[in-house]
Amino acid sequence: MPLVRPFVRKSLVVPAFILTVIIYITFDSIGPGEFPQYPSPPPPDFPNHGVGSSFGESQPHWQNKAEKYPVESYIQLPTNKPGKIPKIQYDFPAKEAPIDRKRRLERQAAVQEAFTHAWGGYKSHAWLKDEVSPISGGFSNGFAGWAASLVDTLDTLLIMGMKDEFEEALNALEKIDFSTTSDQYINVFETTIRYMGGFMAAYDLSDGKYPILLKKAQEVGDLVYGAFDTPNRMQISRWDWKKSLRGDTILPARNTLLAEVGSLCLEFTRLTQLTGDPKYFDAIQRVTDELEKAQSNTAVPGLWPMLVDLENLIFSNKQFTLGGMADSTYEYLPKEHLLLGDRTKQYQRMYEDTVDPIKKHLLFRPMTKNGEDILFSGSYHGTTLDAEAQHLTCFVGGMFGLGGKAFDRPADLAIARKLVDGCIWAYDSMATGLMPEIFFTSVCDDLDYCPWDEKKWLSGVRMHNHVSETDDESVLEQAEKMGLPPGIIRVSDPKYILRPEAIESVFIMYRITGDKKLQDAAWRMFTSIEKMTRTEIAHASIEDVRFTDTHKTDKMESFWMAETLKYFYLIFSEPGLVSLDDYVLNTEAHPFRRPVA
Repeated sequence: MPLVRPFVRKSLVVPAFILTVIIYITFDSIGPGEFPQYPSPPPPDFPNHGVGSSFGESQPHWQNKAEKYPVESYIQLPTNKPGKIPKIQYDFPAKEAPIDRKRRLERQAAVQEAFTHAWGGYKSHAWLKDEVSPISGGFSNGFAGWAASLVDTLDTLLIMGMKDEFEEALNALEKIDFSTTSDQYINVFETTIRYMGGFMAAYDLSDGKYPILLKKAQEVGDLVYGAFDTPNRMQISRWDWKKSLRGDTILPARNTLLAEVGSLCLEFTRLTQLTGDPKYFDAIQRVTDELEKAQSNTAVPGLWPMLVDLENLIFSNKQFTLGGMADSTYEYLPKEHLLLGDRTKQYQRMYEDTVDPIKKHLLFRPMTKNGEDILFSGSYHGTTLDAEAQHLTCFVGGMFGLGGKAFDRPADLAIARKLVDGCIWAYDSMATGLMPEIFFTSVCDDLDYCPWDEKKWLSGVRMHNHVSETDDESVLEQAEKMGLPPGIIRVSDPKYILRPEAIESVFIMYRITGDKKLQDAAWRMFTSIEKMTRTEIAHASIEDVRFTDTHKTDKMESFWMAETLKYFYLIFSEPGLVSLDDYVLNTEAHPFRRPVA
């Protein structure tokens, strides 16, 4: 997920009010975004579920703040009957073999113990701060100081059945004031996926039992909605919020990261679904419509560039990737389709229009010693594929899996599995059992036939690492010193920062296929992570996955408890817990309830 993470990650935006039956008779013929527009009503008195505002009188009231560029008519949330979406999850047998159940529950318990350890460290050393420092016992406030780890982890506590800990966290929420921060800039993307997403997921998972969760989600929504008050209604992603408070004009950036453009739709849509306020969905639907208009007119039609001039709506950059700075815009296409219940075909069109260009320009097969038939997603610069594998791109296997099931594209499921297996291979290949942030491989010339060629691999090692030796034996010795397993020619960023993308896709593919080999792979990944990252206080990132004597760094991202451990827990849970047929998970692994057909 990037920005404060080394690269950007995912998020989307939210919908609004209910349309009339007559309008929906003609819904499919309504134009680019397929959503009708109505005049903006006067500020409505939307229900707050019995909870008043927590804003103090001395703080700005974002919900009531007058806009400089108000919307004349809101794009409405579609309310026609949900479509029939194919079943996502595998038809798991009703009974589980006793030996399988015993092993699964033992693994699940080990994951929960690791989570309890990390949560305890946060609670003891950094309560109501953003993140705990897992070695020193200090804290950091990289997300505006609004207790990111607490909010991000609310739904994990519910999923793991930790009711007392959840109630304790719930009781602390009134102390979080989203009306203000000491930070000059608010990262709209990270604020949306972590805070808004965290509150709404806990609200959905608890069946609306705790109104404060929706109240807080709306506080966050009203805050970041201010970032859309620009002349073209496109958001500013790194928002100088005090300028808006003063009534100054704010403009979207001319070099906005793609992930920050299209990764707000899930959250804003869900907030409109829950509150009935159309403004949130309206905000993101305008962005989606611009993305759809631009999709066929970029340097690689079907793909969007990594950087966007959002002020002038120019998509001329020639760098394309599914990795950091772009990822979640693509991830959210099938997910928003699921959250909207197939009430519109817009997101399906956009997804299907991007799949073939992804296959053609970004996916590659690495040459491996044992001939594994696996795939990675690289980067495309102008006319050249860069065989750069990022941990962040490990989400792509899960995306292809969800898209393959939701849109009945069975051939894509085979690609999904190869992508998932690629990330598993990367974990298994390293001495620590952990995948690095970024590495490069030798590329197969043929996707179907790729015999091992040691000379080709060593040539890549020599070229990418500026090795002066020319004879193969000396280069092989250098490769061993650099911790490069066969097939990997360079590790440009050797860290592991407790990332979730690999286990995310392993989990999704397991729920789609029921293949227990994926549970075994997840267990190998988990035990390696636990062994290498555990500290006395919590868990820490590590500097270099190539060497078992690597050092830890004093950093534990909130997504460790919000995402990584959640996915590990869920893959060893019964398949009905957070079923993919009932929920769609945002890029921070926060489950939102899907509509019932």
